[in-house]
Amino acid sequence: MGRLPLRRPHGAAELVAAAVVALAVVALAVLVLVARTAATAVDALQAAWPALLALALLTGAVAAWRIMQATTMRRRERERLATLRITLAEFDAMDDRRFEYALRDLLVRDGWPARRVGGGGDQAADVIGDHPQRGRIVVQAKHTRVGGKVGSSVMYAVKGTAGPVHKADHAVVVTNGAFTRDAMAWGDRHGVHWIDREKLRRWAEDGAALHGLLGISARSRPSRFRRVA
Repeated sequence: MGRLPLRRPHGAAELVAAAVVALAVVALAVLVLVARTAATAVDALQAAWPALLALALLTGAVAAWRIMQATTMRRRERERLATLRITLAEFDAMDDRRFEYALRDLLVRDGWPARRVGGGGDQAADVIGDHPQRGRIVVQAKHTRVGGKVGSSVMYAVKGTAGPVHKADHAVVVTNGAFTRDAMAWGDRHGVHWIDREKLRRWAEDGAALHGLLGISARSRPSRFRRVA
């Protein structure tokens, strides 16, 4: 039996009919391809479901662990802040000795086992704290009347004794007043931290951790003070 002769469609009706047939053929081919793909996907899913289930369980476990960790950290932060909070008004009412003990207590609150060493011959150190990861900190306390300012000479003294005498990793001067502009600039250049009235409020009243307030991270190298010693 011979092949049927093929000819070009003539007229609008034949063109439309040819187009409909072509679209039907394409649609049929797409349906066949989709069916085969779907069957392949089902087979692949059936083969991979144990691994997918394990991945889903692992993802859920990681998410749950992160939620628990965040909850624990928030609880510990609340507990830490609840142990001690001191207002600026309370600082202003203190004398020098009570001010030094209050700073010691704040260090302890933030994880720095500390002791008060201020007094005659303290060599620019009123409180010394030792942290297992962040090293040793020396605190020089300057309790002033409201509006009083601490000058650069205090910064010089702390810088001169922090490493050679006290073997410190960090040195900080704390006041319930303010610092002169020169004192702050000199401290910033030479690595002597300073806590003025506003920073003291954030530390003692708002509960900011000391290492976060001063940008002190865990030790990875000897401090500038120890190298001087």
